[in-house]
Amino acid sequence: MRLYQQLILFMLAATVLPLAAVGFSLLSRVEAELVRSIASEQRLITETTAENVSGELMKTVDALAQSAELFDWERISPEEFRGGLKLLYGQAPAVSAVLGLDALGEPLGEPILEADETSLRHPDFAHGAKERLVRAVRVDALRLGKKGQVALGNAYVHGPGGQTAVAVALKLADGESAPFVLAEVVLSDLEPLLQRRVGTWPGALDVVETAGGHVLASSQAARRWKPLDAAVARALQDEQVATRDFRVEGPARRVSTTRVPKVPGFEVVMTVDEAEVLAPVRTMRYTVLVSILVAFVVLLGLGALYTRRLNRRLARVVEGAQAFSRGELHHRVRVGGEDELSELALTFNLMGGELEGARARLMRWNDDLTLRVDEATADLRQAQAQLLEAQKLAAVGQLGAGVAHEINNPLAGILGNTQLLMLERDEKDPDFETLRKIELSAKRCKDITQNLLRFSQQRSRPELRPVDLGSVLRDALSLTHSQLQADGIVLSTELASPPVRVKADPGHLSQVVLALVSNARTAMMKSPERRLSLRTGEKDGQGFFEVEDTGKGISPEHRARVFEPFFTTKDVWSNVGLGLSVAWRVVSEAGGTIDLRTEVGQGTCFTVWLPKA
Repeated sequence: MRLYQQLILFMLAATVLPLAAVGFSLLSRVEAELVRSIASEQRLITETTAENVSGELMKTVDALAQSAELFDWERISPEEFRGGLKLLYGQAPAVSAVLGLDALGEPLGEPILEADETSLRHPDFAHGAKERLVRAVRVDALRLGKKGQVALGNAYVHGPGGQTAVAVALKLADGESAPFVLAEVVLSDLEPLLQRRVGTWPGALDVVETAGGHVLASSQAARRWKPLDAAVARALQDEQVATRDFRVEGPARRVSTTRVPKVPGFEVVMTVDEAEVLAPVRTMRYTVLVSILVAFVVLLGLGALYTRRLNRRLARVVEGAQAFSRGELHHRVRVGGEDELSELALTFNLMGGELEGARARLMRWNDDLTLRVDEATADLRQAQAQLLEAQKLAAVGQLGAGVAHEINNPLAGILGNTQLLMLERDEKDPDFETLRKIELSAKRCKDITQNLLRFSQQRSRPELRPVDLGSVLRDALSLTHSQLQADGIVLSTELASPPVRVKADPGHLSQVVLALVSNARTAMMKSPERRLSLRTGEKDGQGFFEVEDTGKGISPEHRARVFEPFFTTKDVWSNVGLGLSVAWRVVSEAGGTIDLRTEVGQGTCFTVWLPKA
């Protein structure tokens, strides 16, 4: 049956019966029926208002509870804990402040509140009201409860405006040691709601607290925090009945009450002056029989216009719902007016906006996750390369130790016998020069085996102590300064002031400097410009020194192998390619790293990073 047909049937049922009745006796019965209708309407208003009041309060509580599910409150840091409280605060505009409590109900820091007192987003939180908020609700009853359980405190006056506030405690985790969040919820939105619900009724619609016996919010602001009428207060003591209708005298009033669902101790009370509400009925006795026919005709015409308009507006809502189901989240429902249908359209539009925003956030999160996966993959590849390098060095070290041990014994015999033969001959002896060459070659072999042994040694406890990088560089350069001058190399040093102190083994660090300087000197042998620069400094909590040359540089295909043992790019093969390998091991043992920057034909720069002392 169409809406228009239902409206016609309703108007017929509402008008034929009065037309069939004649006389004041029937009007008296109509008056009694009107009284019952008033009571029913009052009951309906209180029931729907109680649901709305519960919805307003639970909307705030649910927003806090849902936001609290996002965190593991027992494992996050204090900074993250306070950040979580700020998130809870931002999700509930009716909350004036939130405060963290430990398992014993003691405050964890200061309340989270609106920093800008002129902001209209959250109610103001009275200065010095922290202790009142802590005492407003007891969290002992929740200690044995589960995560997400809520306790509601007694209502009290909030601030100089006299508005009502209640404290809500929310358990943040399971167990007796779990913390709580305490929120002060200001009931500032209830009075506009009550005013809308009472409409033009000649009475008052109140939200009352049964235990306190006073009005928390009212459609008439002057009634706020007034004590309840004694007869009304007595009727509210019956906890077995959720909704009540009764009449009180002096003056005669009709009262309807409904308990607010999910909010213990709160009731919605509507009080109407009986004489005032029934006054139009007594006047209508003389006019109802004449006006009912005219009213029926007018209502019939208006009903037709209204239902046609309502059908058009409903069609727009249906069209919007179908668009959302197709994924067209940009679609908006345009329905004029200020009734429930327009509120429904506004809700559809808000839902579409939120879904559209959520989809955009999801796409941004996906892009961010992709970027983080790429970064993590790059880090994993770098760690894998370092592990492979360490495995290579360990294998070569074991091989080098065995080779050096086997060569040292016969080499010592060769060197000793050669030196004995040299002692027995004069320098002018023809064989003396040959013996001297044998001695130099044996010493060179000895140096090679010593480098192999030094590379293969695994020192579990290096002698690390505070070292002045500038002093180490000066001492190392003093050993090779003459050789650099002889090769025509211009030396430039830039030592930081004050001196940079790092934690390292000074002897081994000198070997690193000498190895890098030796490689730089060899790389510049054929360069037209020979300039060697040494610098020290500190950055990001680490000390560093750089050895930069203007040599031939390192080609891209060789850069990944420069720290491998026995690998060299020198034109003259010497020192078996262990210099950088030993340097890498010494720096690694000290907890540092070596960076390489090179360009073919332009030069190379090695940067050694070490932890500061």
